[in-house]
Parts: sequence; structure tokens; C-alpha cells
Amino acid sequence: MVKPINRIVKFIPWALLLIILGIGAYLRLHDISLYMTFLGDEGRDVLVVKRMIVDGKWTLLGPTASVGGFFMGPIYYYFMVPFLWLFQFDPVGPAIMVALFGIATIYLVFFVGWKWFSKSVGLIAASLYAVSPLIIAYSRSSWNPNIVPFFSLLSMYLLWKYKEEQKMWSLFFAGICIGIGLQLHYTFLFLCLGIGIWMILERNYRKHIKAYIMLFLGFLIGFSPFLAFEVRHAFSNSRNILSFIFTGKDTGLVFGEFWPHIKDVYGRLFGRLLLRIPESGTLGNLPKVEKTLWTLAQLILSVTSGIAVGIFALKKNIITKVFPENKNVNRFSDAIKLLIIWLVVPLFCFGIYRKNIYDYYFGIFYAVPFLMTALAIYALWSWKIIGKIIAVVVFISLLIFNWEGRPFKFEPNNQRGQVKLIAEEVLSKTDGKPYNFALISGGNSDHAYRYFLELWGKSPVTIENFQIDPERTSVTDQLIIVCEDIFCQPLGDSLWEVAGFGRAEIEGVWDVSVVKIFKLRHYKENS
Repeated sequence: MVKPINRIVKFIPWALLLIILGIGAYLRLHDISLYMTFLGDEGRDVLVVKRMIVDGKWTLLGPTASVGGFFMGPIYYYFMVPFLWLFQFDPVGPAIMVALFGIATIYLVFFVGWKWFSKSVGLIAASLYAVSPLIIAYSRSSWNPNIVPFFSLLSMYLLWKYKEEQKMWSLFFAGICIGIGLQLHYTFLFLCLGIGIWMILERNYRKHIKAYIMLFLGFLIGFSPFLAFEVRHAFSNSRNILSFIFTGKDTGLVFGEFWPHIKDVYGRLFGRLLLRIPESGTLGNLPKVEKTLWTLAQLILSVTSGIAVGIFALKKNIITKVFPENKNVNRFSDAIKLLIIWLVVPLFCFGIYRKNIYDYYFGIFYAVPFLMTALAIYALWSWKIIGKIIAVVVFISLLIFNWEGRPFKFEPNNQRGQVKLIAEEVLSKTDGKPYNFALISGGNSDHAYRYFLELWGKSPVTIENFQIDPERTSVTDQLIIVCEDIFCQPLGDSLWEVAGFGRAEIEGVWDVSVVKIFKLRHYKENS
């Protein structure tokens, strides 16, 4: 009778994991086509990938970075290729790819929490990660930073695995993850610094030159698509990145800003990811009582989690008391050290970063606050009855509170559907004749519209400047303008596509979805 019961008990954690993964999958995939972001940046990406698949225009460059004037690597485009192709060039394909990475990251959070600490810690961390509204939101749209959490977490786990098991393949695959991560977002450089510090501090690496070679070989493979471009162009992009870091105006130690930045980022790690605290601008406009409660909850959670990790790091004897099933204190202690380095080094780097720090920058250590909070909750559970009560209340409260913040509770904006509808209307106004196209917008680009127009084989003619096209053959008889601004006066607009068309008059105006479509023709004196 004992054996069947033991089997059931052993199966419970895996059953809970399946439930967590099922909920996480639902939160990331439910109505994804209606809620996904599909604006200019997303349109640019699918345009590039469509041309790779259909036209054979393979690229060694990724999207431009938001700062610094340099490019990311192309690896994200290569990840997109099979999904865009499988979904017959529907932009929802790459968004589903990101959601699948998000689901895999939930499992990885559990797995790392289990291997580093215990199954219970892994389950707690994975549960909280699965329902975090901010992480869910970033897991439901196609964008290169959105898969950074998977590769950052996997690379850190593999580094720890080599330290404990001395298997060289762990470092090789860690190197591949680092090479991929560096192509996804430049903040991965912060993580690379932490990895370097970890390797210098750990004696295992100093004894084995082969370890560095394996890590470097893996990195070369992971970074190879971008490295090929850099070799061909004398490392021009790498020089721009180094110039941005060491001589640019956007980085550097300013004592008056350093600690406030670190404090802000550390608080936001817990507040934004675990408590869905509003952004600073919105938070400042809330009633004083509500603002105080948000701030207090963020402070308690971040400080308590930090203290728990600090205690485990400083007092090894506590480990066996809280985790009596843990037979290898050194493995646990090594994980704590790596977790601290993973937290502290990026925090320091953000402290010397002078531009705006956005939530998606935290992808390099998204998993950290969840692992820290899970450790704190489990430590409370081990502390008599009052600790168990507090642990259960905190855990369940966080789950329910974050579930209530799921991103698709409200009506979808259906950006993909709207862009497709507007593109169809644009084509209907051309009468099947060649046309020029323009978008007047406050900040969006026209790539999303152009994607569908090009996909249907009805691309607009691009107006070239006079030096390239002195005969002005690239100027057609009609200009179709999509206007996203509320107050739009297309005649005389300074946008190149409008100015390059020449003097014009409005032939028609139509309200379509949330925009206006203007059809312009060349001005005639007698019209």
C-alpha cells in the first residue's frame, strides 16, 4: 500500500508542472492574432523574412538598435523563417514562435529552480513567472528582445552545470546561447560581463584552458551569422558598439544618478514583474493611498527577497535547515553566488546607463526576481506555523492578483487585422494602376502596410530623388496616403513621399477603420 502512495506523491510535482505549463500556454496563445502587436517594426521584420524566403535575399544584419546607431545580429530573422513559412506568411506565425519560447522559459524557470534549490522552489518560481502580466505581454508579439529571457536563463544554468559536473559540452552550449543572445539585444553585453566575473572567480575555469576554448567555440557558432558580416566589413558595427559604450554620451558613471538608477531598476524588477505596479508616470497620478500601497508592497517584496538570498549566501548552515532534503550544500551555495552575480552586475551596468531604461531591457535577468521570491516564500514556509501562513497568503495573493492582470481581459485592438484591412482598401483605390504610397503618422513606419501590399504582389512604386531619377519615372499618376494622425492635412506635408510626388490635389477621402485614406493626383491648372 505504501508504494502506490509514494508513486502518487512523486507524481504530484509533475502534475502541478503540467498545470502551470497549460495555464502559461493559455495566457500566451489565447487569441494571439487579435492581441499581437503589428506596427512598423513588426512589419519591417516580416518584410525582411518574406524576402529571405521568397526572393532569396538572405541577410547578415538584424534590426537597428534603438540607440547608438548600430545593428543587431540577424539570428532573430532566422528564427522567424520557419514560422512565417509554416503560417503561409501570416504575421501571427512569428508571434506564436515567441509564445512558444515563452512557454519553454516557464519550464526552464522550474527546471533551474529545481536543480539549483528544490522542486518546490522551481514550482513556485514557474507559477509566478507563468502569470506575470508584463512577461505575458512580451510573450505575445514578435520582437527580438522577447526571446532574450530564454537564452539568458539557459546560458546561466549551463555555466552552473559545468561548475558542478565538469562537462565541457555545457560550456560549449552556453557559448552558443551567449552568441545568440548578443544578436537579440545589446543589453546581453551586461550579462556577458557577469559571466566573465563568474569565470574569473571560480577556480574550475582557471585550471582548464579547454573550458575557455569550448565556451569561445560555442560563442563563435552562436554569433557566426553576425560575425560573417563583421569580418566582411572590418568590424564596423563592433567599433560603433565599443564607441557607444566607452566614448558615447549615453553611458558613464555619474554619481548623482548611479544609485538612483540601481534602486529604480531593482525595485522595478519586483514591482513590474511580480506586482504589476504601474509605470512611474501612471503611478505618480494615482491617489496617495493607492500609490503608497503599491510602493510599500514593492519595497517589502524586493527587500525580503534580497535578505533571503543574502542569508543563504552568508550562512551555509541555514541551507540544510530550510532544505533538509538538499544533500549537497556546495551546489546550492554555488547557485546562490551565480544568482547574486546575475543580479548585481546588470544592476551596476544599468547604473551607468544614462538613457531611458525600458522594461524589456530586463530580459537578461527576468528569471532572477522570480527565483529570489520563490526562495523567500519557501524559507517562510520552513519557519513554524506563522511562516507557513504568511508564505501561503503571499503566494496565493500574487497568483490571483497577477491572474486578474492578464493582458487579454479587454477588447483586442486587432492591429494585424486592421493593417490588413487598410492595405486592402489602399489597393481598391488604385484602380489596378501603378501608385505611390505614403503614411502620415506620429511615429509609426509604413512597413506593416507595405508588407501586405508586397505580399500580394501589388507593391507601390518608390519615389526616387532627382539625382537617381532625373526623368521622374518613379512618380506615378496617383499617391495613396494612409493618415493615422487625428488632424491630417496631406497637401503640402513635408514627408518625402508626399513632397516628392509634387504639387497635388485631393481626389478622394475615405474613413477606414481607425485611419483616413487620401487619394491624391497631380494638380492641374484647369481642374
